Amino acid sequence: MRETAYRSAGAGAEYSLTMNPVPALPPPMEPRPNRRRRLLLWGALVALLVVAQSLLVVMTVAYESNRAQEQADNAASEAASDIKRDVLRALQDLQALTWSPASAVDWTGRGRQILEQRREVLHVERRDVALAVVDAVDTPYGTPLFSRMARGDLDVEAEVTCAAARRTAAPAFSRSYFVPLDGGLGAEVIDLCLAIQVAGRDSGFVVATFSLTHLLEGALAPAQARRHELSFVEGDGARLARAGAPRGAGIYVAERVVDLPGRSMQLRADSTAGRPSLIPNLTLALVLGLSIALFGVVIMLARDVRRRAQAERALAESLAFRKAMEDSLSTGLRARDLQGHITYVNPAFCAMVGFSAAEIVGRLPPPYWPPEQVDEYTRRQTLRLSAPGGSREGFETVFMRRNGDRFPVMIYEAPLVDGDGRQAGWMSAVVDVGEQRKVEDLSRHQQERLQASARLAMVGEMASLLSHELNQPLSAISSYATGSLNLAESPDEHTPELIKQALERIAEQAERAGRVIKSVHDFVRRREQHHEAIGTDRLFEAVLPLIRLQARKSGTRIEIDLPDKAPQVRCDRTMVEQVMLNLARNGIQAMEAATPLAQRVLKLSARQTHERWVTISVADAGGGITPEVAARLFTPFYSTRSEGMGLGLSLCRTVIEQHGGALDFDSPFPAGAAGGTRFRFTLPAVGEQRPPAPDS
Repeated sequence: MRETAYRSAGAGAEYSLTMNPVPALPPPMEPRPNRRRRLLLWGALVALLVVAQSLLVVMTVAYESNRAQEQADNAASEAASDIKRDVLRALQDLQALTWSPASAVDWTGRGRQILEQRREVLHVERRDVALAVVDAVDTPYGTPLFSRMARGDLDVEAEVTCAAARRTAAPAFSRSYFVPLDGGLGAEVIDLCLAIQVAGRDSGFVVATFSLTHLLEGALAPAQARRHELSFVEGDGARLARAGAPRGAGIYVAERVVDLPGRSMQLRADSTAGRPSLIPNLTLALVLGLSIALFGVVIMLARDVRRRAQAERALAESLAFRKAMEDSLSTGLRARDLQGHITYVNPAFCAMVGFSAAEIVGRLPPPYWPPEQVDEYTRRQTLRLSAPGGSREGFETVFMRRNGDRFPVMIYEAPLVDGDGRQAGWMSAVVDVGEQRKVEDLSRHQQERLQASARLAMVGEMASLLSHELNQPLSAISSYATGSLNLAESPDEHTPELIKQALERIAEQAERAGRVIKSVHDFVRRREQHHEAIGTDRLFEAVLPLIRLQARKSGTRIEIDLPDKAPQVRCDRTMVEQVMLNLARNGIQAMEAATPLAQRVLKLSARQTHERWVTISVADAGGGITPEVAARLFTPFYSTRSEGMGLGLSLCRTVIEQHGGALDFDSPFPAGAAGGTRFRFTLPAVGEQRPPAPDS
């Protein structure tokens, strides 16, 4: 099944059209097991990312820690090896002083040469068998070692060491001891004792004093000096001497034992590096940054997938709702392509014409075109489809049902625009107006019959008035004619003059009768209905002759209340005159029974009460309207007179409402006064006339 989405550029609405007559609807919601499975997959992916990043951080921190410890171990091993090497070289140089006897000058020169080459050796002395100092040489690179405290005061370690050297006949190192120096300083040193034997007999000793600090400095490379602190420590951890960088952090520490002849010393290497941070190097920072970016991408992808799923569900629900809505419409929908072929019809359209969707889609000409109109409809469709943008105004035409019945329809068309903004065809909304036309025709015929009945009833009542009014002029004419005949039978000298006067009176009465007949004739023969601008004074003048006919019969006085400049209205003159005449006749009839003759006054007035409206009122002094009658006053076929048809006031209100105005009634007298009714109705005013100031 292929679906194509369109939107209507004319009406702003969107249509979801399918090429199949009855498309299969997608499910409104995704099944819950698929949703749970998708959530589990996303959860597993996020968990894997979190575990991978955690392991990466832990492994990197462990690697950095191991590397720092390994560097400390290497520094300690290298330093121990270098110290041992330097000590052995110095030992070899010092042993040269014991190989052959020499004079004091030669021995001192060779000893000074050794001190210049070995900065770690601070003091060399030659002693006799009794350990008495014979000759001594101090390092040229500093203050003599025993300048502040005499050698004899610090000779315990040397004596013990020389006794061991004599006993073992091998070089021996002493324990370290502290030698104070000037300025509050001091040096931690050790003594090396070499026994001198001549012909197998002891002839003396060579004692060399080594600086532990210089040994450490000589064993520490510049690169190591910046990252590690080297120190000699005792068994309890007390520091004897140190060299290198500032104090170590005490986290990455390596210790090595330096084996010297007759003595072992413990060497410690302490790294200045602290514990590694969570991001110990740039590589890990880059990896973590990329991982965070990947995590963000995963989150965005998850949100996009969720939104896509929501959009798909919303689209499925929208399609289902749109299809259900189109199927439930009573208005027919029809889509056509650019060539005029029908691509879609809804069930309402199929029910309207009686053909199935398969019989309509793709056929040209359509089967619902009347055969006699095919050529005309084809030409008209070509013109409409070739117009730029198509016509968006409704037009009426005639379709044919399957059984051959013709019926009128109203069609509203708008261009269909696809997703790329290009016009793909036209969408038409088709409304069957056959029943509406029948109702309109029936309503129009009924209205015409009601108006004709009302006018005939009014003309019938006016005929009785005409017979009363015409009796007087006709009686006068008859009397004057009889008198003229009598004068003609017995003429005298005054006969011509009297006959002339009688003829003049006959002419006057005939003219009077003609005016009465002309007023009724003019009212009855105005059949056309059109709105025109007319002054209210002219409306009053047109109906006054007919009103006065009945007023004379009942003895009613007519009062006209108009401003100096009568307001103008826009109306159908004939219909409004009929309304005024009907209201005036009702007012006169209301005063015939109970109102004294002296109080029978019918007042007609017109005022512009608003810049858009003019109010016309007809007031009588009759017995008024009871609440029971007022509730049904404008009901068709309701009348308080037995001979009335009950159509007068109902038609009057209909006429006024067709003009956009309103018809109502009240009492013209102050509150508490009895009797009297005033009918008021409004008509549209002409121009921008300002309402006059209200009467005080």
